[in-house]
Amino acid sequence: MPKPILIFGYGNLSRGDDALGPLLLEYIEDHCDLSTIELLVDFQLQIEHALDIENRTLVLFVDASIACEQAFSFTQLSANKDKSYTTHAMSPAAVLDVYQSIKHQTPPPCFLLSIQAEKLELGEGLSSKAAKSLKTASVFTEQLLQTPDYDYWLTRINPTEYETH
Repeated sequence: MPKPILIFGYGNLSRGDDALGPLLLEYIEDHCDLSTIELLVDFQLQIEHALDIENRTLVLFVDASIACEQAFSFTQLSANKDKSYTTHAMSPAAVLDVYQSIKHQTPPPCFLLSIQAEKLELGEGLSSKAAKSLKTASVFTEQLLQTPDYDYWLTRINPTEYETH
């Protein structure tokens, strides 16, 4: 049986701020109790990842986002068949839709943590803004994992106390 909580960080360590997802998982590995948590890292979401969410009680997708206006954004996901399922890089909502299609059941509760990014160019290092956002998102995630409960996670959607000014 898989561990009840899956945290999926995706991004490319060689592409500047795109490394935020995998870097957050490194933080979790070093600072959190992993007895009920499985960490999964990949460059991008693929159709096969739909099976990774099976038999989970909570799933957290973590990715860099240049559209994020705060240090991070935390939202609940729902299955949605978008055009990304036909590409090499899928959206989390498309992964949930594939899960729903192949398993004929509602996916487990899934959330997306988007971390503010600036530069995604190949060969770039982590920007100072992204490093600061990663630190803030890491503290938030550690708090989430201390209470791995769906109802609690719902109350944490877009917390204002973590806004950067």
